[in-house]
Amino acid sequence: MLSIIQAAGWPIWLLLIASIIALALIIERIMYLRSAKVLPRNLLTEVVRVYHNGKINNEVVEKLEQNSPLGRVLAAGLRNVDAPREVMKESIEESGRGAAHELERFLTTLGTIATLAPLMGLFGTVVGMIEIFGAQNATGTNPAQLAHGISVALYNTGFGLAIAMPTLVFYRHFRALVDSFIVDMEQQAVKFVDIVHGARKS
Repeated sequence: MLSIIQAAGWPIWLLLIASIIALALIIERIMYLRSAKVLPRNLLTEVVRVYHNGKINNEVVEKLEQNSPLGRVLAAGLRNVDAPREVMKESIEESGRGAAHELERFLTTLGTIATLAPLMGLFGTVVGMIEIFGAQNATGTNPAQLAHGISVALYNTGFGLAIAMPTLVFYRHFRALVDSFIVDMEQQAVKFVDIVHGARKS
């Protein structure tokens, strides 16, 4: 591996740094974007039960807020449970925007690395090509310098593509996952608002 890095020249270090950052972000998002952590099962049912039992207090709301992104959205609804429907809905939407922002964290960086990696590989290729042309002189071609230039060109292109492809796959996967979580949160929040105001009317 070390011999490959040496053969690929200094531009490979930029790609290695990008690959380490991408890997760290992918692992972090895999750990965070789990359905059980974002949308705990039966959380809405428990919140509705607490509401019907009239056991709403600051401690319950704060605990719910720290539970999960869905918990934070429902906690915003509980804080405004006695307010008019529009006020309650507005507070839930505001909290939902914050939760969505947290779910989307690092995705822009991941997308940027996926886009930038092939360009960084191309940059390494250009550096390699410059070295190849630099190997030409009046006395002929320096074979060692020519071989090094070809190595730099090919390795950097290969590394750039090898980093970009999986990063792009994970970026698209996380993007779709976040979108589905946001839709699910919205549906559960609307359901909670309907239950609260339906119960109030009856």
